[in-house]
Amino acid sequence: MTRFLFVHNNLPAQFGRLMEHLASDRRNVVKGVGAHTAKKMKDIEIVRYRISTTGVSAVHPFARRFEVECRRAEQVLYAIAGLKASGFEPDIVVVHPGWGEAIPLREIFPAAKIVCYCEFYYGADESKFDDEFPKVGVDGRVGVSVKNAATLLALTQADRGVAPTNWQKSVFPEIFRSRIEVVHDGIMTDEVIPNPNASIDIGGLTIGAGSETITYVARNLEPYRGFHIFMRSIVRVLKARPAAQVVIVGGDGVSYGRAPIDAVSWKARMLRELKDELPLDRVHFLGRVPYRTYLAILQVSAVHIYLTYPFVLSWSLLEAMSAGCLVIGSDTAPVQEVITHKANGLLVPLFDIGAIAEQTIECLEHPERFAALRVKARETAVGRYDFTKRCLPQHLKIFDELMASGESPGEAGAVADDVIPPFLKSRRTVKRKRTR
Repeated sequence: MTRFLFVHNNLPAQFGRLMEHLASDRRNVVKGVGAHTAKKMKDIEIVRYRISTTGVSAVHPFARRFEVECRRAEQVLYAIAGLKASGFEPDIVVVHPGWGEAIPLREIFPAAKIVCYCEFYYGADESKFDDEFPKVGVDGRVGVSVKNAATLLALTQADRGVAPTNWQKSVFPEIFRSRIEVVHDGIMTDEVIPNPNASIDIGGLTIGAGSETITYVARNLEPYRGFHIFMRSIVRVLKARPAAQVVIVGGDGVSYGRAPIDAVSWKARMLRELKDELPLDRVHFLGRVPYRTYLAILQVSAVHIYLTYPFVLSWSLLEAMSAGCLVIGSDTAPVQEVITHKANGLLVPLFDIGAIAEQTIECLEHPERFAALRVKARETAVGRYDFTKRCLPQHLKIFDELMASGESPGEAGAVADDVIPPFLKSRRTVKRKRTR
């Protein structure tokens, strides 16, 4: 029997499919720890916690994020100490270190093998990459680097790191890279498939596969995902292609970077900027949609545009490729790892609005020229990123290696009683009495 603990404030997040697979094997015990928003999972116990951010504004600006991370670490400490008091000792802990949740793990579970999910290491922000936005001073740059504090603490105590892409691994300090393996979360390529009969309905307008449909998907519509560039480019496309429709999926919040200072959202800001140029009856903002609707949108796409700063690669790009989309992507490093120009997609300079528009227009005018790229895109998704056949075996191999390996960095015998809060010690005693 192998006992797994997954820790992520937004559980299951990237760990969902892996947790479900492990839990389906009766030889495993799988538990999770997450914030109060963590979702329920079948046959998996999820321990939830809450934190308060009251008074954080009084902390030095450099330390505010770490202050919240420490508060989160404290609540995770209580959660995992409760698990320990109930008799649960994980063999393997998988944790996202970016929110402070990894900080207490080694203290409570010194013998566990800890795997850190190495999603991103902060080295720059949009003000250093995108000339459109004001540059930050040295204090701002220091503030960005301090965001890595919890992740660095976690890496010093981890047995192994896992990064979804080579580029994401490359942004971590060199001293840690030898312990980080590249294994993607994986996508379900047998579910995300091309469908020539797909259609979507938008307020009575039916759009089917084969129509001139330009698609764009992001968790939130913001500059990190090139939303401002995309919006400016479609002005030219819609003028040149009067039958084209644009379907945009994404929320109005901010996942990365900063909110606009002069508008309630980046969507509102771009609509204000382009109000006299966009035919809004052909630009459809759908917000966040159910997963099946999202898949149908990919399946009807004539051109899927994916733009991003050098940042975490979106699942949506790989799912678009799995659905057989013709992808026009930005020539930034994360995308270049997946798309080779004119081999399985098309690459354009991120900030070249004219190039993006011209390439989109050509794809709409001559779809037959690019049909082979759709096939190659799906082949890439299936061959490199399929969860069941490709990514899952890599994860399981890492777990097997860890179980067969020797002592963990923090292993030095049983955890001392003084790290378990007094109110939990009594629970542990009760548990022991019941099992005699």
